Amino acid sequence: MSSLASKDYDLHGRTDSYRVATVPSQFDDNKTVDGKPKTRRKAPSSISTKYSHAENLDELKQDPYLDYHKVPLDELYQRFGTHPGTGLTHAKARENLERDGPNTLTPPITTPEWIKFTKQIFGGFSVLLWCGALLCFLAHTAETSTTEDPNDDYFYLGVVLVAVVIITGIFSYYQQAKSSAIVDSFRNLVPQIYLGSSLIAVIIVTGFLSYCRQYNQGEIIRSFYETTSQFAVVIRQGESLTLRAEDLTLGDIVELKFGDRIPADLRIIESHSFKVDNSSLTGESEPQSRTPEFTHDDPLETKNFAFSSTHAVEGTAKGVVIACGDNTVMGRIAGLASSLDSRPTPIAREIIRFVNFVNITAIIIGILLFIIALMMGCYWLDAIIFMIGFLVAAVPEGLLATVTVCLTLTAKRMASKNCLVKNLEAVETLGSTSTICSDKTGTLTQNRMTVAHMWFDNQIIEADTTEDQSGVQYDRSSPGFRALARIATLCNRAEFKAGQDGVPTLKKEVNGDASESALLKCMTLALGDVMSIRRRNRKVCEIPFNSTNKYQVSIHETEDPSDSRYSRYLLVMKGAPERVLDRCSTIFIGGKEKVLDEEMREAFNNAYLELGGLGERVLGFCDMLLSPDRFPKNFLFDVDEPNFPLSGMRFVGLMSMIDPPRAAVPDAVAKCRSAGIKVIMVTGDHPITAKAIAKSVGIISEGNETVEDISQRLNIPISEVNPRDANAAVVHGSELLDLPPEVLDEILRYHKEIVFARTSPQQKLIIVEGCQRIGGVVAVTGDGVNDSPALKKADIGVAMGISGSDVSKEAADMILLDDNFASIVTGIEEGRLVFDNLKKSITYTLSSNVPQLLPFIAFIMLSIPLPIGAIAILCIDLGTDMMPGISLAFEPGESNLMKKKPTIKNPLFNVRLISVAFCQLGVIEAFAGFFTYFVIMAENGFMPYKLIGIRREWDSRAVNDLPDSYNQEWTYQDRKSLEYTCHTGFFIAIVVVQWANLIICKTRRNSIAHQGMRNMALNFSLIFETVLALFLCYLPGMDEALRMYPLKWTWWIPPIPFMLALFIYDEVRKFYIRRNPGGWLEKETYY
Repeated sequence: MSSLASKDYDLHGRTDSYRVATVPSQFDDNKTVDGKPKTRRKAPSSISTKYSHAENLDELKQDPYLDYHKVPLDELYQRFGTHPGTGLTHAKARENLERDGPNTLTPPITTPEWIKFTKQIFGGFSVLLWCGALLCFLAHTAETSTTEDPNDDYFYLGVVLVAVVIITGIFSYYQQAKSSAIVDSFRNLVPQIYLGSSLIAVIIVTGFLSYCRQYNQGEIIRSFYETTSQFAVVIRQGESLTLRAEDLTLGDIVELKFGDRIPADLRIIESHSFKVDNSSLTGESEPQSRTPEFTHDDPLETKNFAFSSTHAVEGTAKGVVIACGDNTVMGRIAGLASSLDSRPTPIAREIIRFVNFVNITAIIIGILLFIIALMMGCYWLDAIIFMIGFLVAAVPEGLLATVTVCLTLTAKRMASKNCLVKNLEAVETLGSTSTICSDKTGTLTQNRMTVAHMWFDNQIIEADTTEDQSGVQYDRSSPGFRALARIATLCNRAEFKAGQDGVPTLKKEVNGDASESALLKCMTLALGDVMSIRRRNRKVCEIPFNSTNKYQVSIHETEDPSDSRYSRYLLVMKGAPERVLDRCSTIFIGGKEKVLDEEMREAFNNAYLELGGLGERVLGFCDMLLSPDRFPKNFLFDVDEPNFPLSGMRFVGLMSMIDPPRAAVPDAVAKCRSAGIKVIMVTGDHPITAKAIAKSVGIISEGNETVEDISQRLNIPISEVNPRDANAAVVHGSELLDLPPEVLDEILRYHKEIVFARTSPQQKLIIVEGCQRIGGVVAVTGDGVNDSPALKKADIGVAMGISGSDVSKEAADMILLDDNFASIVTGIEEGRLVFDNLKKSITYTLSSNVPQLLPFIAFIMLSIPLPIGAIAILCIDLGTDMMPGISLAFEPGESNLMKKKPTIKNPLFNVRLISVAFCQLGVIEAFAGFFTYFVIMAENGFMPYKLIGIRREWDSRAVNDLPDSYNQEWTYQDRKSLEYTCHTGFFIAIVVVQWANLIICKTRRNSIAHQGMRNMALNFSLIFETVLALFLCYLPGMDEALRMYPLKWTWWIPPIPFMLALFIYDEVRKFYIRRNPGGWLEKETYY
């Protein structure tokens, strides 16, 4: 792929944000080149400002100055004004601290929680409701000042609207939450919503939790604080002092030992077997040795740097501080992670768009209708009252609450499937995921190195690592295997942890590195108690593995009389196969020692290449029985200056290891492919290993070739291969440095199967940006500190619950409790289900808005008595409709959700959904309401023709003799009692038709006969809304409290024909959609 890159491309100008995290910028020491202080020093920068401006970000993306790992130590000391023996003087240290500030991460400027909460209270639908509440209070004030006996209804309605505004604000605040600081608070505090719970309890508890769980990006910074060291041993003015890490400054000489956390970025000046654990920073699982020698141009790769927040795991060292606080690699990652703006999730974008649409439309129509009312001769106070009702009817007050509770319930269900969701919006976003950038180790694989193959007696044999050893394909008594097993057992520092009696061998925890742990478990399964073998062959001395020699040697006493070549000492060696072979002169084949000639070397090379081609880590093994004459009992072996032979040994064989794929991953990848989701592997492993694992789990399908494969097959240079002829691609991480964004976009767009190998975790960020540039909704997995920027940038950041760092968990939207890729796919399936169910729930909820709006329009345009009041509307939106809307979250899928393509181009709120909810279902409900209204009026003497144009006299307190169609005279109080009865009748009509609406909303395509009534939550909600309607209608006192008057039982009958019509209409519509897939009806009405 590197051939695609433009060599003349200017890296400085491109948006490769990952470089902000991986490459420290040049540190300005505020001195001139001759070491004198600058006349104007550079002020210390803070994360909150340094990373918030584009020009500063561009500056950070420049190629690094960093030559601190290259310059001679004397020059380095001179630059910092320090000495390796005495360190800084106290005066110099104070000067540096005053200039640069403490060695801490600068907290971001944060918005107080009360301000963010207040913004939510006055945002979204709350704008309209505040307007309605203010109009209510205005109307009440005006009526109080002009009437001796004012009506308090408007005041109480205003109070109710304020309460609704606060509740809506709480849920809006909940919806806007971007991250959670305490994962356990979600797991333990989010309530299980019992279907019989009171609606108010649900709202209050959920609202309270939403406030408690809202934390800003500063929580990520605070999690970084936890990774920094608190104390350090420092040499100042010749004294060894224990100081707080925040008091360190540039040029300080720091002493380190096993167990310490590195307090700042250091240049190592002395070391004694010093190793650090960089896993929290880079994801490297193996301890990394650190020495004073410069070994690599890349400052992150050189061995003479130790980075802040990493741990010392072995030996001792001394280093000079070269970067503090925000300028450390950790500080830069923290700043980038906290400053990156995550894209709004699809559901957030949809809700914002819908809220803006409703607000603007309601305000415009409300103002127009207010003007029309005035033009038609309405008193201004009546026109205001009309506007109040219209605004209340226009706002689907329960919609955001319903969406939030649906997401909460789905999140609880996902938690039981090992997917812990921190950001509720992520639940739905998962359903829209089109690309997954996945780690290999621990996510696609088991994170457990396992012996896969062995080569001895000139044969490659597949190892059997099952507990019962039922698949053994070799003779364990053969001399070749016994010799190989003996070396693997003795030249091995791994040991099982104590207290694991009865635990299966493969599940036992081991003290030791991954490769030696795999050898230990393999040998235990094959030989039994390896510790007894070690006791019989006591270790005398050892040369540990190091990156220079690439081998490990140990010498053991051996007292095995059955050994025909009995000797006092046995030398065993394992390591890089080519290095081990170079130290051998013979090879053990078929129980005989043979000269290592060219034929045997060719056999070795073939085996080595074959095992390496499988992506396995290969080790070579050899031994030597030391002569008792030269090495008698109690001989003193010297490992520093070896006084024993390290050549002329006997080569025994090879063993190869691999981190095997998780059993469920191939099926999960296949599910993703059938669902139209691209799975991209991003790993730090060698391309050969990465490609082998990708093939074994199906990320690279059988038969699909890379450019390299085509080149090899056709025996032509890679440059002559058209990249678009390759369906698969394996991209080396180093190529990203020279790859223009448009070329990366082309790779991502045209290659169906992609593996990024030898890629640092930080480089995921540029890959994520590329995927998003081409329109993808991206999920990213990560476990290290350096993964946090990519996790934050992704549409869905997925952290590992077992192996993940606290920082990565803070930056993520979701945490896999079992670190298993298959759990991501489960989450996507749940996300798609909740997307479908949210559409159903929204359709159900919005349908009742039409019969709420039309009465107010008819009230003005036809001048009829108001068919339904604002209080009845709130009883629908926050009462009878809430539980049914929530119950649709429990509806099972209509079909195999993982057979559909991602829903990127199918927004949650679309024209078809609005059309079905408002123009079809809502209109039928409105007819039911008006029919019931006119029936009740007619039975009381007011025929429909009589009602038109009667509003002014009807609402006049001065008219107490208004005749009906039969010339019966009605007083004002009697008329209002009849009007409130009609409000209740209209309310009941909507509830009755909503029975059918709820049932038809169970499916978008299937017939209800096929779907069935298995959703017990929905069945319960039908009973619940009916009981609630009865309660509001017939409970004594409701006529005074809510203006809900009791109805005659016969008035429940008028809406029933409309309920049946709604059910039949929708079943016929779905029948024709199923019968003519892709036809006109589906295009226009399938939401």
